[in-house]
Amino acid sequence: MLLAVLCIAAASALGRPAPAANGSGPVYVVPITGAIDLGLAPYLDRVLDQAAADDAAAVLLEIDTPGGRLDAVLRMRDALLDSEVPTIAFVDRTAFSAGALIAIAAERIYLTPAAVIGAATPVEGGTGETASAKVVSAVRKTFKTTAEARGRDPRVAEAMVDPDVAIDGLVARGELLTLTTSEALAWGYAEGEVADRAALLGATGLTDREVVETSPGPAERVVRFITDPVVASLLLAIALLLIIGDFFVEGFGVAGAVGLGLLAAFFWGHVLAGLAGWEDVALVVLGLALIGVELFVVPGFGVPGVLGLAALLGGLFLAMLGREVPTPAGIERAGFSVAAAFVAVVVGLVAVLSFLPRSGRLGALVLREQLASTDGTAVAASGSTPRGWLRWFGGGESLSRPAERRDATASARIAAVERSLTGSTGVAVSDLRPGGVAEIGGVRVDVVTAGGYVAAGEPIEVVRDERYRRVVRRVDR
Repeated sequence: MLLAVLCIAAASALGRPAPAANGSGPVYVVPITGAIDLGLAPYLDRVLDQAAADDAAAVLLEIDTPGGRLDAVLRMRDALLDSEVPTIAFVDRTAFSAGALIAIAAERIYLTPAAVIGAATPVEGGTGETASAKVVSAVRKTFKTTAEARGRDPRVAEAMVDPDVAIDGLVARGELLTLTTSEALAWGYAEGEVADRAALLGATGLTDREVVETSPGPAERVVRFITDPVVASLLLAIALLLIIGDFFVEGFGVAGAVGLGLLAAFFWGHVLAGLAGWEDVALVVLGLALIGVELFVVPGFGVPGVLGLAALLGGLFLAMLGREVPTPAGIERAGFSVAAAFVAVVVGLVAVLSFLPRSGRLGALVLREQLASTDGTAVAASGSTPRGWLRWFGGGESLSRPAERRDATASARIAAVERSLTGSTGVAVSDLRPGGVAEIGGVRVDVVTAGGYVAAGEPIEVVRDERYRRVVRRVDR
């Protein structure tokens, strides 16, 4: 029996890789506290690269976290496994869920006396319920391979994720594993118990090394802010509303440029977080280009518009989904964010188009037709249409000049005769079947006949003005 125990101990010692030799540089400290989000991944990448460049003695991960995003922790796990610098996880109180994977990915683990590590079953972000069996299986295997890479018992790592894994003397089937400090020491998931950082540095022989405190930089803090689902949805909604809204007022100006800037900020944050790639950017650019073609080249809403909208929404969805294996929670989060942004854009455009005709400040952006009444006085047609819409959908060609200044007397005269166009005469520009376009007072007007067909070129007379439509009939020449 003693011989067997010694053989198992020797095999365990041979299976665990020896700690990497410490460099001659300082010890870099990386705090991992609070929820793990996408901004921590580029932050950890940066510190590990800097530590390698400075020949650091070690990178110390001070962990106290309830967990966080799976896509973020998978990227952090890969960075730790690939690190050229020795890594030490110092669990100060809690390393749950994603925090447990980060600790297991480090070369050495130290815990405070009351620390716990484990409870890593993936859950749905919206409901908090356990994720699908497929996701649980993928995360379980990730924990297993990470433990194997660091020479730790893979069954213990699997039991942290899947309650169906039972280990005699540690956890029964149906229970999710969370290790205390003493259990972690007994099962090879901790190299020691320390009270604080100073004790850890002493236990690892790093007391005489310089300690470099690190924290997320401005760019990484911005990434954490931008990749928040709520902020990302608002950013997308405002950016698209400014870009597309600028099309509706004819031309591309300051508003469109600001929208492009916000869209660039969105992609910058998601690229740094490891979510978006060039293909997502290409899809969005293609979508905007096709929508531009729909608006300026082929008016209406046809194939370019549908394809452009699909490419735009698809690119944004993929940019928020990430490059790792998509989880139901990630798909739901990305879909909700894009859908919320799309609804906000639609509602915003409707509100803007309704507001433009009533705004004195934006009145220059609105077309107001001027017709001649029966007494020859200029009359402003009821209602107005944004410039771009009039051009795209074949409306009138006459445009009141925004720079023109009307005096109070002229404005009063126009308002006085704005009552009705009944009795005005003109010529049918297109065949009226029964609707079409007529020219009245030198201006093209949408009209409808009282009944019957009127050929293009025939004289017509307005018999009824209902504000929202003008009813005409054919008259003798």
